[in-house]
Formats: sequence, structure tokens, C-alpha cells
Amino acid sequence: MRTREDLARDRGMSFGTFRNRKLYAVPGHPAPISSVGARVLLWDAEQTDAFRDGRPVPALPPPSDNEDLLDRNEAAAELGVTPKSWDSYQRAAPELAEQRVVVAGVEHWPRRAVAAFKQARPGKRAATGRPAGSGDAVPRAELAARVEALLERDPAVTTAQVMDDLGVSYSTAQKALVRLRGARIAELMKTDPGLQADEAADTLGYPPAVRRAAVAEAERQAGYSAAG
Repeated sequence: MRTREDLARDRGMSFGTFRNRKLYAVPGHPAPISSVGARVLLWDAEQTDAFRDGRPVPALPPPSDNEDLLDRNEAAAELGVTPKSWDSYQRAAPELAEQRVVVAGVEHWPRRAVAAFKQARPGKRAATGRPAGSGDAVPRAELAARVEALLERDPAVTTAQVMDDLGVSYSTAQKALVRLRGARIAELMKTDPGLQADEAADTLGYPPAVRRAAVAEAERQAGYSAAG
């Protein structure tokens, strides 16, 4: 793969000149292979080398190989979650960390690793959660990141939805939601001291039904009266 810096170096010019002239966007130049919205643009080396040398630009192989490398946006799309949720998942899941591949400074994961993670995620369960006496499906060390990802996707996520998605008990889901919502309220009020607790909860998108517990938790964590 090639970055813009690599393309400039291949042409024997400074990156600033290459960037200012936007030579990577001239007619006929191969399109980036990075996902839409990617933080770093990447190009296929064979395509850009062919274009530079005046040769026919070869077509890209179809994206079907299990060894295809996916960036964070593509991996998130495979799971049907936001890129921020994917960030939380891959930080908390050792099996994804072990499969991470850094290409041209950009993190990627093999399609097979993303598919395996998707297959291994707890499936949909009844709203009653796990049977009494059984353990939670999500390891304690991963719980906060998993719940945080759900909150990132939907600030109004309910306890029942967390139970359903992660396969945890009512108590586990409720405590995790209150703790994380409270932490976010406290953090927002710390960065904006003039913000009241209810205003912070509203900004974060938390529904009225969960605000009282979240505000109390924010007060406990921050060590001051979040309400006043």
C-alpha cells in the first residue's frame, strides 16, 4: 500500500509539492482503496506504480478473500456498529488485538478475524437476561468497553437491551449503565463548569427516566453536588 507521502517519494518530489498540486487526484489516477472517511488515505501499490509508469492500471481483486485487511470503518461496517464502537471492541477483545496488522501506519484486521469476532459475540437473548445462578457472558474486564460501545451507539440504550445484546444479568447491566453514564456526566461538567447536571445529561442524550441515578453517580464519582 502507498500513502500520499509514499506517492510523493516515488515521484521524487517533496510531499508538500505533491500535496499542493493534488497529483493524487488528477484524471486517471487510481482512487484510494481506504474506506470513505478514513483518517489516512491509502492506495494500491500496483495501481499507482502502473499509473506513474504510464502502464495500464490493473483492476483490484474482488473483496472476498478472508485475508483481506479491513480498516476500522470497514470492520465497524461488518459488525453493523459505529467506528467508535469498533474502537471500544478491539481495545477490549484480546483476539482482535492479536490479529491487528499495521499497514502504512494504519491499523487493519483480517476479514476472517472480524467475522470470527462477530460470530462469537453473544447472540440475542430473552429480555429476562441470563438464568438465575449463571455467570455473565462478557468477562468483567471487557464489560465497561462493551457497554460503552452500546452507549456510544445509542445514549438511551436500556438495561434490557444491554442484557439482550451482551448476555448479562439485570444487575450487571444496570450497574454498568449507571456507572458509565455518571462518569460521562461528571466529565462533561468538569470540562464545562457552568453546566448543570440535567443539562449535561440532556447534552449526552440520556432520557429523563435514567437521569436521577446517573446524576447521583456523577456526584459520587466527582465528589461534589452535581445537582447544584
